[in-house]
Amino acid sequence: MVALTPEEWTAVALSLKVSSVATLASLPFGVAAAWLLARTRFPGKALFDGLVHLPLVLPPVVTGYVLLLLFGRRGPIGGFLAEQFGLVFAFRWTGAALACAVMGFPLLVRAIRLSIEAIDPKLESAAGTLGARPSLVFLTVTLPLALPGIIAGLVLAFAKSLGEFGATITFVSNIPGETQTIPAAIYTYTQTPDGDAGALRLTLVAAAVALAALVASEWLARRARGRAAGME
Repeated sequence: MVALTPEEWTAVALSLKVSSVATLASLPFGVAAAWLLARTRFPGKALFDGLVHLPLVLPPVVTGYVLLLLFGRRGPIGGFLAEQFGLVFAFRWTGAALACAVMGFPLLVRAIRLSIEAIDPKLESAAGTLGARPSLVFLTVTLPLALPGIIAGLVLAFAKSLGEFGATITFVSNIPGETQTIPAAIYTYTQTPDGDAGALRLTLVAAAVALAALVASEWLARRARGRAAGME
């Protein structure tokens, strides 16, 4: 029950690859969206906030179907990317990463936004009065102080990506070696005779990876908080 089969190792490696790419690729967009929601006012802000958090309340299957319509080979975005850049999402691991990024994005943004909102605006204003440009203030004051929230958001998005199933299987199907992540492999095992052992093995692996990520996150967040306290 302990030793994984080659197919299970493939699913584990693919899950880690997809989750890592999804999390890192969405980080710049998550920081930008969090800063806009925390520090700016603009027309349609409530609508933008709702769109950012929409994947949290939509059924994952609906999100996956929308991605298929938009990023499929015949979709307006997917067709353009395939023809112009050769980038294909539907039924590829890249599509699994896209689906995971979309599903984890609200958690990433929310954690970073709360961290930015907790920063005293007077610290940013003080840097501005010393002649620092807004971009420099953001890079040298806001981001370092928000680092614990960024780390928390990254871990939440990674964990969400690691466990994502509904949107992924709807968008890219369940193809062994290409799109079959740990949740999809577990689902396959539950649908086959004598698949309980394989499902249990992958469940234990998923739990171990998620726990390791949480422990690492807490350690990194403590170090970041210590550095932020020193800056203040």
